[in-house]
Amino acid sequence: MKLACQPITLDLRTTFRIAHGASDQRFNVISSLADEEWIGYGEAAAVSYHGETQAGILDYLSGLKNTLADPEKISDPFLVEEFLNQLPQGSQAAKASLDIALHDWIGKKLGQPVYRLLGLEPQNIPETSFTIAMDTPELMAERARESKWPVIKIKLGSPDDEAIVSAIRNATDARLRVDANAGWSRDAAIKIIPRLAEYNLEFIEQPLPVGDIEGLKWLRSKNLGIPIFADESVKSSHDVARHVGAVDGVVIKLMKTGGIREALQAIHTARALDMQIMIGCMVESSLGVSAAAHIAPLCDYADLDGPLLIRNDPFNGIHYDEAKIIISEEPGLGVQLVS
Repeated sequence: MKLACQPITLDLRTTFRIAHGASDQRFNVISSLADEEWIGYGEAAAVSYHGETQAGILDYLSGLKNTLADPEKISDPFLVEEFLNQLPQGSQAAKASLDIALHDWIGKKLGQPVYRLLGLEPQNIPETSFTIAMDTPELMAERARESKWPVIKIKLGSPDDEAIVSAIRNATDARLRVDANAGWSRDAAIKIIPRLAEYNLEFIEQPLPVGDIEGLKWLRSKNLGIPIFADESVKSSHDVARHVGAVDGVVIKLMKTGGIREALQAIHTARALDMQIMIGCMVESSLGVSAAAHIAPLCDYADLDGPLLIRNDPFNGIHYDEAKIIISEEPGLGVQLVS
């Protein structure tokens, strides 16, 4: 098994502005695991507020052995975790790319799509939201209107938050959910959430800074009329357990968990603790998003719009029928490299 990796630059269709900052490009890494017959692809998204950089991801992957021993052993789906658990500490996004590539490779070797190896049904994938990045209320409302998308996620964290939600609600009858990206203080959150509840929101993602679990618990105890989900502060199944009683749901992303295997653990932990679950993504190509889509049937909500946000997707294989995600029946992840 040979490991290779290469940097890629994803160009965004519009400036992507959230509470953490703004960007016009994202710098990801594509990895591959190959033997003489099959090749599996994986993707790592370098997200700065999670401490990830493209250079760091490349350094991590380059530090691993170029040839992986005993490919027959890791082709057994029951031994994948054993292999992944032996990886050195470091970049979660890099680990995710290896996990994704390994699942793609195994699926191709066994002639089955990944979802089938996991016993899941793609028709149970929830509809995905489409993200409206921060801008003026008028421009955000226009983008929501032009999208004609039935589920909209609104990025918040500015002084205009209520005006933004009001403008978008007046522009569309779509289901709305909002994401503060840890951009509110406790005082700000307790003031604005009751006002936002008037706009019939599905839920609010990460209203408070990362690590303020007591604050989330306090906020939820106020019964403000909108479910609260944790995103940035939940990276693993252990983090899910730490948020019991503090949130109504959690957002699982492969780039945070280190791949499909730990994402499954986090999903099952959340379900056992009676939490709702949304499967999400960073700004990723069709490769990374397809991997998340294969486990999406286990979740209540989806925010898998990465390919819709970029101009130069190097892969194909995932399709959108309005908000419905359609994944390929081809073995592995069902994606093909096109450039």
